[in-house]
Amino acid sequence: MHKRRLGRDGPEVGAVGYGAMSFSDMYGPTNTEESHAILDACRDLGVTHLDTANVYGMGKSEKAIGSYLAAHPGARDEFVIATKATITRDADGNRFFDNTAEHLEAELDASLKRLGVDCVDLFYAHRRDPRLTPEETAANLGRLVEKGKTRAIGLSEIAPSTLRRAMTAYPVAAVQSEYSLSTRFPDLGLVQTCAELGVAMIAFSPVGRSLLTDNPIPPGRIPDLPFLAQNPRFMEPNLAENLAITDGFRALAAEMGTSAAALSIAWLLSRGDHVIPIPGSRSVTHFRECADGAGLTLTEADLARIEAVLPVGWAHGDRYSEAQWIGPERYC
Repeated sequence: MHKRRLGRDGPEVGAVGYGAMSFSDMYGPTNTEESHAILDACRDLGVTHLDTANVYGMGKSEKAIGSYLAAHPGARDEFVIATKATITRDADGNRFFDNTAEHLEAELDASLKRLGVDCVDLFYAHRRDPRLTPEETAANLGRLVEKGKTRAIGLSEIAPSTLRRAMTAYPVAAVQSEYSLSTRFPDLGLVQTCAELGVAMIAFSPVGRSLLTDNPIPPGRIPDLPFLAQNPRFMEPNLAENLAITDGFRALAAEMGTSAAALSIAWLLSRGDHVIPIPGSRSVTHFRECADGAGLTLTEADLARIEAVLPVGWAHGDRYSEAQWIGPERYC
């Protein structure tokens, strides 16, 4: 697999990474054996960037990676590992975001223990804490680099203006945002700002939470998946509309001799050399389809055909419900 750089001065990683939220039962039950099989596949495919977070399964995702590294001496050197923190709850159980230096360090220490490593390669503020300025958050993250607990810092679900301000306090290696053929708002400033500043653009949910694959999650399973059950794009009548529209994309992928997932990933890779999709899957077969996208080169004619079947704004329903929107920055 060809490589892309994780930030201006960062390491080279496979052009496609792996989003380890899927190790946390987010999209259905999984176990350590299945998670380890995915990590085996990552090594086979040249997928070297792993993305996780402390809240994915309340540590389950990090523990899955940690147990794999413990069982495979030397594997740590093959992976560039990112984790995230700041999503927490107050004494009354209310969700909030904490970017203070004390909280970030305590959570990173706990993540390092679960992962079984002394240092991660990238540590994100998972959400912006409105009590702190972007400069203060970046400085707090930067102190963890100085302490040797992470090699670089990142920000997640932020506005371009926040990135510009953060960069004045400490170099940001990566910004993470939902980005796909179904969620294209990053094209309205974030993709461009990352390119200008030499920041990697890490695209999560790059296959539209399954809508942009050959096997979307069946409607009958949605009620059993709490996040999707409350997500506007997976609620009726939006879901039926979205499945009908993406049928055309699946047909196009088949006509082009590839899978819908691979075509989705290839489209993202065409958006800029700094864009790194991180698909997640519990299935080795499905994940291989995503990774295949790194081997596709799309022509202008190919991109025009994709645009014809999935024109910008095609998706029915917002990408988040009002409750799910708490935390991500809206900037357009």
